[in-house]
Amino acid sequence: MKAGLGDRVFGLIIYAILSVVVLLVLYPLVFILVASVSDANAILRGEVWLLPKGFHLQGYAKVLTNNDVLVGYGNTILYTVLGTALNVVMTLFAAYPLSRKQLLGRNAVTVFLVFTMFFSGGLIPTYLLVKSLGLLNTMWAMIIPGAVSVWNIIIMRTFFQTSIPPEIQESAEMDGCSELRILTRIVLPLSMPIIAVMILFYSVGHWNSYFSALIYLSDRDKFPLQLFLREMLVQDTMTDSISYLNKDLVTQMMKAETAKYAAVIVANLPILMLYPFLQKYFTKGMMVGAIKG
Repeated sequence: MKAGLGDRVFGLIIYAILSVVVLLVLYPLVFILVASVSDANAILRGEVWLLPKGFHLQGYAKVLTNNDVLVGYGNTILYTVLGTALNVVMTLFAAYPLSRKQLLGRNAVTVFLVFTMFFSGGLIPTYLLVKSLGLLNTMWAMIIPGAVSVWNIIIMRTFFQTSIPPEIQESAEMDGCSELRILTRIVLPLSMPIIAVMILFYSVGHWNSYFSALIYLSDRDKFPLQLFLREMLVQDTMTDSISYLNKDLVTQMMKAETAKYAAVIVANLPILMLYPFLQKYFTKGMMVGAIKG
């Protein structure tokens, strides 16, 4: 059917709005990338917009030769890998039973879990609990307290209930499969889209986490990358506030300006590279042809 004038106008409006949204989202990323390789003087004068002014890699050299950044990078990778693995396993083992109608009291358990989303003990009781468990100033303080998210449990449980036909599980039960075998041989292969989403959600959360490290960690050799980046930004701000008193500080600030943008690129590059590997699971039709008749 040929689109009418009203449909074409509406389509143009939608495309115009989406174009503006895309520009608003992409421009900060483009600016940071351009500023990271531009001349510091041009950045401070506000001359950098879409194209780099000059081409310098001193910022990347400063970041990649900084021992604190390298230590933080290693710690963040460790916390992200271990934490995401634990998160996905815990979420899976909580969501799958709650999706099964055979589980007695599953509604009561769900209500109990949802209750924790609205009411928590607070920061001080949580800190005292972590301290009493002997997790203070250890890497496990970055992993165990946030081992599972109730919101993600609800998302995964809903996926199991709506996207995996119960006929498949019932037929497996008639063939003598145990619940564990159904989970590993049927449910997991059909659940790669939601698992990919959980991996992305949890990994981004761990990668960007700095508040837990600020509270629970005191040894610098255990600090994640984001905590070192926070120190860099705070130091740059302090330098900016007193730079008019000392020309050497002005020069130092100019050198640190490109390093600040380079640090943002270096810190976020792994997460940006993660999405293409998970993208196929967001769009692939895993359930096509699963049931006939």
